[in-house]
Formats: sequence, structure tokens, C-alpha cells
Amino acid sequence: MTAAQTIPPASAAATTTTATPAHPVGRLGGRTTFRLRRPPVSGVLRGRLVAVCAALAALTFAALCGDVMIGDFGLGVGEVLGGIFGTGSPDAVFIVQDLRLPRVLVGLLVGIAFGIGGALLQTITRNPLASPDTIGITAGGTTAVVAGIVLGLESPAGALGLSLAGAVATALAIYLLAWKGGTTGYRIVLVGVAVSWICASLTQFLLARANVYQAQEAVGWLVGNINGRGWENVVPLAVAMAVLVPPVLALHRWAQALQLGDDLARGIGVPVHAARLVLLLAGVCLVAFAAAAAGPVAFVSLAAPQIAQRLAGLAWPPLVASALTGALMVLASDVVARTIVPDTELPVGVVTGVLGAPFLFWLLTRANRIGTGG
Repeated sequence: MTAAQTIPPASAAATTTTATPAHPVGRLGGRTTFRLRRPPVSGVLRGRLVAVCAALAALTFAALCGDVMIGDFGLGVGEVLGGIFGTGSPDAVFIVQDLRLPRVLVGLLVGIAFGIGGALLQTITRNPLASPDTIGITAGGTTAVVAGIVLGLESPAGALGLSLAGAVATALAIYLLAWKGGTTGYRIVLVGVAVSWICASLTQFLLARANVYQAQEAVGWLVGNINGRGWENVVPLAVAMAVLVPPVLALHRWAQALQLGDDLARGIGVPVHAARLVLLLAGVCLVAFAAAAAGPVAFVSLAAPQIAQRLAGLAWPPLVASALTGALMVLASDVVARTIVPDTELPVGVVTGVLGAPFLFWLLTRANRIGTGG
């Protein structure tokens, strides 16, 4: 067997797209210093990524308009556009801007946040099965919010703070438990799965202790739901993303360098442990804010980065494409949830769960087949 034959497909893809990630810029204290630059992407792949992002943006906007059109009082495309931009009839503007647009914007922002959060976790762990759903981040925020419901802290601000505190505390616990002279993506995933089960057990205990009304409210939130969301849910989520997303985009080169392995990333000047911790916390905060607004919408953070990666033909999940894929998944699933059963609006998490479970099964079988976990 030749050396080329021993390289698994995922590693081969990474080799072709991440070669020569740095170049020497001088010498300091007898050692060559390097400057990190973006892993080279061919012009074809760069053009393909732009085309994919443009197509996803167009489909997302179409799904947004389609979601706004649905309701007891049906609206046409022209009325929806007029209502969104405030140029339509007063009735259309009221229905769109006051009743339907906030809910749809929550779905849009939640999908973006879950897509970016999942892409960050999968990149820094180098594992396509790593997502806030599977390594316990979402479970930690969920436990905190359910505890708040049982204790009577039911306001959007209370849920937001509890979700953030629970997710960050869980992430730090996972990071510390995975620390053994450093951290690796493999240990983070294993520890995260164990912590996820612990949080799920605590959530079940809280539900057993709650009264029937608290349990009903908690279960409706646990499924993942954007029904009845208003501007009070949109504003804090939009502010959080305006604060978090630009730094994440700026630091994404660290995440790409971690794809090369800790030793090589450290050799080209990346503070490996600090980079992993900072990117992990950024992804955790995005997921926590999204979960506070809509609940733990299942499988979006797992599937969106992988779909975006395959559409773009890259060796890592591209952030912008992952964000747009997540938004499209949530909005399209919400359209299905509102129309599949007449006169009934299902929670959006029901649809994403039904569609995401086969995708998870496919990822697991693919990982077993090629023996790389990717």
C-alpha cells in the first residue's frame, strides 16, 4: 500500500486546500518566524463559494417572504414586500411588521446563530459530529432555562441570561474536564457527550418537579419554537449577533489553522489553547442567545455547516455559507411546520428534528465507513 493510499478522504481534502498556510517573515532569536495567512483556495473554489452564498441568500429571502405570506389573512408577494419596506397598504404594513415579521426575523437570526456556532465547534474540534446539540452546550443552556421556568423567571430577559449563563458554564466545565496538559477536539467531544447526558437528566428531574403549567411551557420551549415571538425577542438577539459575529469572522483564520493540527498551528504562531477557548466561547454565546429566543432547535447547528461545506467543496465549514444554510433550514422548516397540518402550527423544531435525524445517521455511517470521523 502506498503512502497516498493510506490518507483518508477527509485528510486528503484538507491537504489540497490548506497547504502552505504560512510563510517565513524573518528570524528572531535564532528562530524563523512565520506569519499566518489564509489557507489557499483556488479561484474556482472561491467563485463557487461566492455563487453558493448568493444562491443561499436568495433562497433564504424567498423562504422569509413565503413564511410572512402564511396566516389567517393571506398576503401576496407584492403585499409582503410592501409591508416589509413600509410602502404597502396600512393593513398590510400592520400585519407584516407587527404580527408576522418579528417571528420570521427570530427564525432568521436563530438559524444564522446556530449555523455559525456549529461551524465553529466542528472546525476547532475537527469533527463533523461536534455541534452544540451533541457536546452538551445546548443542553446546559436548556437546563438553566427550564430551571428558570420552574422558579418563575419567564421573561425574555430572564431566559436570555439563564441560557447564556448555563451554556457558558457548561462550556467551561467541558473545557476544564477535557484539559490534560492541553485540550484536543477529540477529548472535548467525548467529555461534552457525557456532560450532555448529565444536563439532560437534570432537565428531566426539573420537569418532574414542575407543576403541569410549568411543565407544559417548558416542553413547548424544549422542542424549539418560534410561534408567538415578537420584537422583544428580536432586539436582544440582533444586538448580540451584531456584537459577536464580526469578531468571529475576524478570528476565523485561527479556526482554519487548527484544522492543520495543534503542532503545526502552534508552529505558525497560533496560540492554540487560547484560540480554541475563545472560539469555543464565541460559538457558545451565539448558540445560547439563539436557544433563549427559540429553544434548542434540533440539528440545525449539526447539519448546516456540513451542508454548506459540501456545497462549497471545501475542507472546512465556511462561516457565511453555514450561517445562510442555517437560516434557510429554520425558515423553510417553519413554512413546512405551518402548512403540513391544516389549521395547526407545529413547532419548527419538530420539522428540523425529523429532517435532521436521517442526516445524523448518514454522518455516522460515513464516519464508520471511511474510519476518520469525518
